[in-house]
Amino acid sequence: MKTPLRLSPIHDSLQSLNGAWRDINGMPSLVTLPGDRQSASMLGIADLSCLTRFGVKGTHAAEWLVKWGLPIPDRPNTWHPLPAGGIIAKLGLTEFLIEDSINSAIAPQLATACKSPPAKVYPVLRQDLALGLVGDRVNDLLRQTCSFNFQALSLGDRPVVLTNAIGVAVTVIPGGEGRYYRIWCDRTFGTYFWQTLIQIATELGGGAIGTESFL
Repeated sequence: MKTPLRLSPIHDSLQSLNGAWRDINGMPSLVTLPGDRQSASMLGIADLSCLTRFGVKGTHAAEWLVKWGLPIPDRPNTWHPLPAGGIIAKLGLTEFLIEDSINSAIAPQLATACKSPPAKVYPVLRQDLALGLVGDRVNDLLRQTCSFNFQALSLGDRPVVLTNAIGVAVTVIPGGEGRYYRIWCDRTFGTYFWQTLIQIATELGGGAIGTESFL
């Protein structure tokens, strides 16, 4: 059997779920589960770690990204969509996170280009646990796990929130009128973070969903 190029930080936890798998970007991914539609309506959590992501920072990082045709957010802690469905988030004055959609391929190109970066442009390795949350009770889960008031945000500003949830530093992008969230955290906390959120989601009437049921 061919060894996968990449494994999700929660691969072992996902193995216990009875769903359908396929390879996405060299990573075995749990794409559908029985009852996905019902869980996603109430509170579904999907592993999005298979999406390709790349970080870059430095005083010339924004200029370099513009040369690649990427739209640069004008303020820290905001994000823009990419033409093929990915995102670019400005995490500070000079640091950016780029994540592709399934149909986009800009992050690998940037990673390759950054093997010989211009002056004052530095690559940032991103091997996060990436999750998608969706459903009517998403904010009930967030209220139990995080002190930040996401409902006070203006989603039209495309905010990026750097905060803590259940003791773990997270980056969060809300959307979809408060029913849709993207969350990233350090992969070393992956199993704990996933299992804790799934336990709460189950108590709220939801649970795990496949990647394709979120994207």
